[in-house]
Amino acid sequence: MLTSTASAAQPDPAKTRSYIDQAWTTLTRSMGDCASLVDTKVTTRPVLYVPAQFPIPAEIADVQKRCNVDIRTLPAVIQQLGDVDATKLPVQGLLYLPHPYIVPGGFFNEMYGWDSYFILLGLIADHRTDLARNMTDNALFEVQYYGGVLNANRTYYLSRSQPPFLSAMMAAVMHDPASFHSDAEKHAWLEHAYPLAVRNYEIWTRPEHQAGNTGLARYYDLGSGPVLEAQDSSFYNGVIKWLIAHPSQNPRYLLKASEHPDDTEAARLKDESCDVHASKVCLGNWVDGYRLTADYYHGDRAMRESGFDTNSHYGPFGGSTHHYADVSLNSLLYRYELDLRDFAQQLGKTDDAKRWTQAAAARKDAMNKYLWRPEFGMYRDYDVVAGKPSDAPYLTTFYPLWAGAASAQQAASVRSKLPIFELKGGLAMDNQPSGTQWNSPFGWAPTNWLAVAGLDAYGFHEDARRIAAKFNATIDRSFAADGTIREKYNMLLGNADVKVSAGYTQNVIGFGWTNGVYLKMQQILNSNDGSTATHVPADK
Repeated sequence: MLTSTASAAQPDPAKTRSYIDQAWTTLTRSMGDCASLVDTKVTTRPVLYVPAQFPIPAEIADVQKRCNVDIRTLPAVIQQLGDVDATKLPVQGLLYLPHPYIVPGGFFNEMYGWDSYFILLGLIADHRTDLARNMTDNALFEVQYYGGVLNANRTYYLSRSQPPFLSAMMAAVMHDPASFHSDAEKHAWLEHAYPLAVRNYEIWTRPEHQAGNTGLARYYDLGSGPVLEAQDSSFYNGVIKWLIAHPSQNPRYLLKASEHPDDTEAARLKDESCDVHASKVCLGNWVDGYRLTADYYHGDRAMRESGFDTNSHYGPFGGSTHHYADVSLNSLLYRYELDLRDFAQQLGKTDDAKRWTQAAAARKDAMNKYLWRPEFGMYRDYDVVAGKPSDAPYLTTFYPLWAGAASAQQAASVRSKLPIFELKGGLAMDNQPSGTQWNSPFGWAPTNWLAVAGLDAYGFHEDARRIAAKFNATIDRSFAADGTIREKYNMLLGNADVKVSAGYTQNVIGFGWTNGVYLKMQQILNSNDGSTATHVPADK
């Protein structure tokens, strides 16, 4: 955690910038760094796992003694997510990565999936090209040896990914002239990276990730029951208490059950809720005669894969996330397909390029059929179980602009909905306050950037500059107040006064993606026309 203190009451972008410069060093981790191995989310001695088919690298051979850490090998070769069941490991631990990386900050002491894209943008903007490429190479390493870009490099994340930004990371690195010494090196790197990018894409075409028969994808964790990183039952029991207190808002997440089930009931609960014999957290998830259903746990895990943990947009506490064909995910996959097309063309893979062009066109058609809602003039997530669009708007309606999936008319319509989200400090997630952190009045660096970049790409430069100015002013104002940069902000107040009443409540200091987005927003503000777009919409 950074410990800088505020030295002035007045916002000063130069001081914010200086903090970010220092933060890149403070937030850098590597396998030889004892601080990298600490995990405050578990209480056991640190463990570092290496892939089953991978020799223990010489550079970490002394880590065991120097850092008081166990070095272990995963029990099996991993071809895809879920091949190793983390619940069967004797102890959870950090997964080896070969290159240094930036962590978000605070207790987020590992390399996170979607955080890394926004961190990388900041590193490139700050001319820290080697570290940006290192993080991309680490993500590719995860695909090769752990089955995909993980939620983060911990064993308890081996069952899920996060929003798919790998191709965008690759494209950003390749777009930066400083990333490679020669065209030949760049081409060789892409030859290695391309099949891994394809393999990571295929996570989202597995049956588990299909959103019914829509032709669209959904978030879905391959595990079941409460997540392994939960140290106790406090979060889940908070969910149960809230649902009991709000019976009209309970979408069948609760199940009548005993606090201490006998063997017969335990066998039933293994299918209907979770395995009370295998998980102490599961056993403790009980309040006033109720437990949580297995379907809720699937939704809870999917919510964590989405990155929007915790929210009330996809049901209370995000417990129905897996029921939705999600605007954010399918926009990212559309962009991913276009990136794969571009990579294939650069490698002379004509048939592959044609296949990716067709895949992107099919996804865009499905998005227009299920996610574009002309009656609202915006994109809405589609509940495949209920067979209807989500009831409320969400800031992810701007993702198709970032991805280039919107027509000019759709983009203009979405742009007209800015008043739903725009507040003093930037863009809030929605206009539905719920007490959870991924709802109003709270706003986040990644979703603000994707909206700004999307508006910018479609020519709405004044809107992009205005929102960029609001967001960065919020960061500057908050930094002047307490000398820190945070993971999220109060968009209504334009500061870091974040009071979350439901779910995860901290506002962590660091903070990787906020640092990166601040630098990208500054580029927007410093440009002549407000435009720094590197991705042009497909129909423009």
